[in-house]
Amino acid sequence: MSQLSVEDFVLLAIRKLRAGEFKGIHSVYSGFNEAFKIYFNGADPVQATNKLAQEGKIVLRPVRGGVILYNPEEAPTVNRGQLALEKMGLLNSEKNSEIRKRR
Repeated sequence: MSQLSVEDFVLLAIRKLRAGEFKGIHSVYSGFNEAFKIYFNGADPVQATNKLAQEGKIVLRPVRGGVILYNPEEAPTVNRGQLALEKMGLLNSEKNSEIRKRR
């Protein structure tokens, strides 16, 4: 069996390690970080996923205890902070569209 590239490994993990209807995986609780270290002989999964995120190949969302990894086309477009501001009436749809365009 040939070894997967880091990108292919991460995208496969996002598809296969999902719990239920969730689109992303938690880097720690899914077992991803440990699996990455085993498969890539101790390589740092944080460094690898940050690089993929900078390249736009995955999306990372910080959460308690790690990050959630998403395929870019499945990542949420609005974060909880934006939703809270909308509910408070402090972020109108025009400003929200502007924020989404920047992403």
